[in-house]
Amino acid sequence: MATMAAQVFYEPEKMEMKSVDIPVPSAEQILVRVKACGICGSDVAYYYGQSSLETSDGKGPLILGHEFTGEVVEVGAIPEKLGLFNKGDRVVLDPVQYCNACEVCKRAMPNLCEKKSVLGVSVNGGFAEYCLSHYTGVHKIPEGVSYEEAALTEPLACATYGVSKMDIKLGDFAIVFGAGAIGAMMMQLAKSSGAGKVLAVDTVDYRLDIAKKVGVDYVFNTVKQDSPYYTADLKKTVEELTDGKFADACICATGAVPALEQAFDVTGRRARIVYFGLPADDAVIRIPALQTIFWDKTIRFSWLAPYTWPTALQAIANKLVNLDYIRSHDLALENLIEGIAKVRDQRDEPMKVVIKP
Repeated sequence: MATMAAQVFYEPEKMEMKSVDIPVPSAEQILVRVKACGICGSDVAYYYGQSSLETSDGKGPLILGHEFTGEVVEVGAIPEKLGLFNKGDRVVLDPVQYCNACEVCKRAMPNLCEKKSVLGVSVNGGFAEYCLSHYTGVHKIPEGVSYEEAALTEPLACATYGVSKMDIKLGDFAIVFGAGAIGAMMMQLAKSSGAGKVLAVDTVDYRLDIAKKVGVDYVFNTVKQDSPYYTADLKKTVEELTDGKFADACICATGAVPALEQAFDVTGRRARIVYFGLPADDAVIRIPALQTIFWDKTIRFSWLAPYTWPTALQAIANKLVNLDYIRSHDLALENLIEGIAKVRDQRDEPMKVVIKP
């Protein structure tokens, strides 16, 4: 049987570059030759043992990687019969592969499907030369979009879903907490959705520098007093910028609970607050109940990316988001562990690190 190179994760801080069999697609699957695969924060958490996999026992061996693109090399009998894909097609994979048959899926809530499988999380993913996908999780890449750009579709699709929940109206003042890769995408999507002004909040200056480059109107660092973007009182700052009205919409692209709690301080009447980031298992949110009620605010949560992939791909194709500043590093497959460490330690100012088998 033909073999391929793959990074096989076994347990925290143990991953090996190995030669393994190239998988064979079933009737419902498509085999792709991986072209580019982004490193997600969850990959960092899996590698360092901060989060369990979604395998049967929560452990490896498993090939990680769920933000990836590839070239179709073999098409299973069902998608072939349907005429959906051909060898040579340039595609990007939705890693969250729903069953499409349970009651939850049929109620148009596929992101909540309890029978789903996830490439790179519960089954083998994209940190390898080849990977399998169910045909319903395969999307063609538009012309003019590179494999490397399309590898950012998964986080952009999640960002698209989150920003949609902000319900932005023309001219709104919007705030994004967290200026990492997804936060930088959300800032641009908020602008594209009609926000008049967008303010970014982070604790890392190089991220705020990038936020400015992608078109954000205001950037603030709320922690480092030596930062050129430092503000000691974000609430007062937002109040002054909005003539006392505060923000109309706010999204937290970070799991930090203090950021979400601060969102209540800086939002105004009938504001929409969206919690996108993942908190710790035992995290508890404190809400100023009376003021939130008096100002008729709405609190929403965002999970995964149901029905947003075509929108995200078109946003890339039509240049509604600038990914040039977000994709910060390209590395070879053998350098995956280096890339994971780079993301964790914020070494060399990483935003999105992309692995290219």
